Amino acid sequence: PGADPRRTRALALAWAAGIGCGRSGVIESTAAIEAETDLFGEQAVLCGGLQGLIVAAFETLVEAGYPAELAYIECCHEAKQVADLVYAGGLDFMRRKISNTAEFGAHAAAPRIADERLRETFRQLLAEVRDGSFAKRFLDDTAAGGPWMNARRTEGATHPIEGSGRSVRSLMPWLADEASPGGPGR
Repeated sequence: PGADPRRTRALALAWAAGIGCGRSGVIESTAAIEAETDLFGEQAVLCGGLQGLIVAAFETLVEAGYPAELAYIECCHEAKQVADLVYAGGLDFMRRKISNTAEFGAHAAAPRIADERLRETFRQLLAEVRDGSFAKRFLDDTAAGGPWMNARRTEGATHPIEGSGRSVRSLMPWLADEASPGGPGR
C-alpha cells in the first residue's frame, strides 16, 4: 500500500536492464500471474504433459511389439529435435522444417490429442493452481516427508523407458557430458 505504481514499474525495468533481461525482452506481469502461468505450463506441457505423452507413446509402441530402444528414440529422444525447432522459430517454423509426412501427421493428430477432454484437464489443472489446492497438496506431501513424490520418483526411475534410454544413450557417448553431475539438470 502506498507504493507508486510508476516508480515500482521503473524500478522493475531498471533491475531487468541491470541483470541483462532487457537483451531478450521484458514482459510486464505480476508475481501472481507469473507463478500461475509457470506452474500451469510446467504441469500441462513442459514437464507433466511432455512426460505423459512420451511415456504413453513409448508404452503403445512396446505393447504393439516394437523394440523398446526404437520406441525410446521415436517417442523420447527425438523430442529435443522438435523442441529445438519450436524454440528457434515457433510452431510454424517447426512445421516447415519437418518432413511433409511428419507435418501431415501433426495436423491430423493434434486435434485428436488436444481434444475437449484434454482442454477440460487443462482447465482443472489451472483451477488447482489458482485456488491453491495444488500448493496445498505439494506442501502437505512435503511436510509428511514426501511419500507421494518419492513414490512417483521411484515409479519413474524404474519404468522400462529408463532402461531403454540408457541403452540408446550408451550408443551416443557425446551425451555423457550433458548427463554428468555438473551438466544440465538438478
